[in-house]
Amino acid sequence: MQKLNFPAYSFRFKNSENKVSIFDQIRKKFILLTPEEWVRQHTIEYLIKDKNYPLSYINVEKLIKINDRNKRYDIVIFKPNGEIFLLIECKAPEVSISQTTFDQIARYNMILKAEYLMVTNGLNHYFCQMDFENEKYVFLKDLPNFMLP
Repeated sequence: MQKLNFPAYSFRFKNSENKVSIFDQIRKKFILLTPEEWVRQHTIEYLIKDKNYPLSYINVEKLIKINDRNKRYDIVIFKPNGEIFLLIECKAPEVSISQTTFDQIARYNMILKAEYLMVTNGLNHYFCQMDFENEKYVFLKDLPNFMLP
């Protein structure tokens, strides 16, 4: 797999029928290793190891309904009170981050109401804080570290 713009992390892999899987510590199972999954797993490690987000607050690949259509978000971080703190959209490294990507996460966030957004393809990371009052997002250099309120 391609080297990504994250610190080096160690992962568990499994080979089965010429297919490689990577262990997802959030879902507690091996997941087929695709380029997007490679980015997702690095992002999870970044959140846990570098930003101190507890595993118990992280949720991965769950269904949400948007305009009567089933969609899946990549990663969500919850606050202790159950509200959504951070919504993350992961793309494969060969997918460039565009306005379409931000439109996608913005549509999801109309339902989820996360305070922060992250969009990454593993090579480029974009971080935003929502300004719901003015209906816009403010770009940040990085995500805040986890802290209890």
